[in-house]
Amino acid sequence: MNFSSVQRILGILLMVFSLTMLPPIVVSLWYQDGAVPPFSLAFLLTFLAGALSWAPVKGQKRELRLRDGFMVVVMFWTVLGLTGSLPFILATNPHMSLTDSVFESVSGLTTTGATVITGLDHLPKSVLYYRQQLQWLGGMGIIVLAVAVLPMLGIGGMQLYRAETPGPMKDSKLTPRITETAKALWYIYLGLTVACGLAFWVAGMSPFDAVCHAFSTIAIGGYSTHDASMGYFNNTLIEMIAVIFLLISGANFALHFTAWRVKNPLVYFADSEFRFYLLIQLGVAVFVILALYFTGSYHDFWEAATLGLFQAVSIGTTAGFTTADYSIWPGFVAITLLFTSFVGGCAGSTGGGIKAIRFLLLVKQGLREINRLIHPNAQIPIRVGSKSIDPRIVEAVWGFFALYVASFTFMYIALAMTGLNLMTAFSAVAASINNLGPGLADVALNYGDLNNPAKWVLCFAMLLGRLEIFTLLVLLTPAYWRK
Repeated sequence: MNFSSVQRILGILLMVFSLTMLPPIVVSLWYQDGAVPPFSLAFLLTFLAGALSWAPVKGQKRELRLRDGFMVVVMFWTVLGLTGSLPFILATNPHMSLTDSVFESVSGLTTTGATVITGLDHLPKSVLYYRQQLQWLGGMGIIVLAVAVLPMLGIGGMQLYRAETPGPMKDSKLTPRITETAKALWYIYLGLTVACGLAFWVAGMSPFDAVCHAFSTIAIGGYSTHDASMGYFNNTLIEMIAVIFLLISGANFALHFTAWRVKNPLVYFADSEFRFYLLIQLGVAVFVILALYFTGSYHDFWEAATLGLFQAVSIGTTAGFTTADYSIWPGFVAITLLFTSFVGGCAGSTGGGIKAIRFLLLVKQGLREINRLIHPNAQIPIRVGSKSIDPRIVEAVWGFFALYVASFTFMYIALAMTGLNLMTAFSAVAASINNLGPGLADVALNYGDLNNPAKWVLCFAMLLGRLEIFTLLVLLTPAYWRK
């Protein structure tokens, strides 16, 4: 393990991250909300920590191995969650404990959107903006952004990209150079954010709310500047704009790049994962709409349709925006929505969950085993589109799924041991590991009433989900530490 190079990179990344404390200072000065001191102090502390980490090893420029890349990614997300909590710790409004501050920071950076804060409508604008910015930065991944910058500093980025980028097929690149790949992803990400913000503004949001909600929509985060979330605006047009951009952001960004490069939107529908993803999203939406109407939850079909569609897409893509408290809907509807988040978005998207491509491969593998019972000697390849899938990828998906279930079970039991009722514990772990946010029972609205041990377990669950299990758990294996 090349610890000096890892330390050097962490120092550089921390110094870069400290710059993200500056925009909230500008917002605070603009709105005169009195929050300049905590953000200024957080900037200084973060920059100083980065400088002190970087200075002793600034001459170390050895190329990173993949093993080092895993360490950098995990350490940086962990350290980022801690340093990102500084403004919350230092602020007087809201006044938050260390545990709550770290929880809010990790939830933002992992785009989970679970919050411990109430009274959002009365918080300083700069604090509200900072929460949304955390989600936006975490959406595509701080590391991917850094890959576009680090080569200029003499640090190779391929190992970081492969360790952090979500999805089972990580080696495919959009452009020949990894730096150009990262830049291409960020140009698309930024373009979608601008388009979403303008659409929200035209539909009736204030410029501040439009920017903030564009951040969390494209990041599929779910933080809002209001306690009532998207329901605060009571505007069907805004909700439908959010639905469109959530569906776009839940798709593989490589598809966006390809469609833009060839200028042909039919590229999307040629992709098996995208078709499977849309089928699940639209299928669940239709089911929820009909269930809400025919169970009498809403007597007006249009109301059932708009609320059902918005909630199905928001939960299904793991955004977690709400226009209604879905936890009080008929039980089978609420649990269906929660289970939809287990699928989540496509690989290479800002969505959470297990990812549509993995579920598609699991379904195809299951069907293949059924066919093998009928034709035991047949050679039946698994195909996605026109391509046969390498058996090692299928094995990796099954390994991921096994680790996911084991991790989920362990954290579910851990939360139950802290005294939470079983439904709260189950939905809290599901909402955290899937980077969803709102759960059921006691965590339907916020996580503020949970005990501190439960919050730390959920912080781990958020990181586990954001780094897609393997990246984090690989550090816990003896094989990783052997030379």
